[in-house]
Amino acid sequence: MGFARASRCCACWDHSRRPDAADTASGIGTLPRKPMATSVPAPTWSAPQPEHQRRGREVGRVLVLNATYEPINVCTVRRAVVLLLKEKAEVIERGELQLHSATQTMTRPVVIRLVSYVRIPRDTHRRKITRRAVFARDDWTCQYCGSRSNLTVDHVIPRSKGGASSWDNIVASCAPCNRRKGDQLARQVGMRLSREPRMPNPTVFIHVASPTIPAAWMQYLVA
Repeated sequence: MGFARASRCCACWDHSRRPDAADTASGIGTLPRKPMATSVPAPTWSAPQPEHQRRGREVGRVLVLNATYEPINVCTVRRAVVLLLKEKAEVIERGELQLHSATQTMTRPVVIRLVSYVRIPRDTHRRKITRRAVFARDDWTCQYCGSRSNLTVDHVIPRSKGGASSWDNIVASCAPCNRRKGDQLARQVGMRLSREPRMPNPTVFIHVASPTIPAAWMQYLVA
């Protein structure tokens, strides 16, 4: 019976408080506990990196500038580090986090510049017509009424009337304006564009590639 009583007491014992004199006298304070996690520290050379640093290294973004300081791409931190180690790029802007490897430590790059000029075909951006790119070009705003919600895309000249799927014929439009315009020209239903559509500045695709634009990038993205 005494053993059963002691077992019940053990089941409801709060391990978060220190045993007092009464506990020690009754033997409860000396009941065995589950073994704690190992307290032996890992060797410094193999210590895992903090979680926020691992995420920053794996999913962070780095702005890539051409040799002329023209923004041309966005890459991962891992790719940027490879370019730096191969001396194909140099760091222009650095972050605050430290990247660690088995042999060295490097400050996280935020903006890098290619050492050699890379020729970018002029028609590269002409082919990249996507919904997000259209929205970014049009400042995420309906080009008919100015709304910023429930956006879709609209062909200024409907395809049924020979309209092309090109930068100068596609605009961001809210769903209500899209339904109102339907398969007609804007002037036929009393609507008008806030501005004529055109091929966007290449920096638009930097905004599309990165969900957020770090402050350190802004001076390089000015049109």
